Amino acid sequence: MKKKLHDYLKTYQLDELFTEKVCDAMKLETYPAGQRLFSQGEQSDRMHLLVDGKLKVSMLTPEGKRLILAFKTPLDIVGDIEYVRDCPLINTVESVMETTVIEIPYSVLKKEMAQHAPWLQFLLDTVTKKFEMKTHTMNFNLLYAVDVRLASYLLSMTPVQPVITSASLIDIADLIGTSYRHLNRVLQQFQQDGWIMKKRGSIEIINHHALLELAGENIYEKEAF
Repeated sequence: MKKKLHDYLKTYQLDELFTEKVCDAMKLETYPAGQRLFSQGEQSDRMHLLVDGKLKVSMLTPEGKRLILAFKTPLDIVGDIEYVRDCPLINTVESVMETTVIEIPYSVLKKEMAQHAPWLQFLLDTVTKKFEMKTHTMNFNLLYAVDVRLASYLLSMTPVQPVITSASLIDIADLIGTSYRHLNRVLQQFQQDGWIMKKRGSIEIINHHALLELAGENIYEKEAF
């Protein structure tokens, strides 16, 4: 396990960023597809470095609807803003596929890295880019049509298998910021065009290329690093 952890650090050129004590406190965790790592509003005591797989990040709006913010791929960090601000988790994070993260206790980071300039610069870069990504996503939800948002969502949710299972249309509608009725109309059109096959509890991608052309830039996975 330690060798695998070190290999991840070396792959992403992080092996020289952290002190030996921080590396000793790291823990490698793997989550199955569909697993919720944590929920908005919970307290967290550790940072997560995404080193393999994919995460879906969403937030609960004041109206009680869950809105998707982004899909995260390696290398990315979860819990960095909460570490800086010392606040509860601001988003809900779930695994899209089998996902591996490196967990680092906040207490160790604060003790060992508080005065470490390369770490502080790295943290500043990641937090700044995260806010840029959030602004980009919010603008996308306001400016782009539902069919484009839905195409991007479907592509992001099917990185390995072309099927989304146990999909609630109400949940999907909330996540991409539209109504259930509008979403259903767009899905029916996608099915009529031969792009998807919608069955009870699942959506299968039939024409990946057509969805990719419609989505253009897959905004939910806009590169943040």
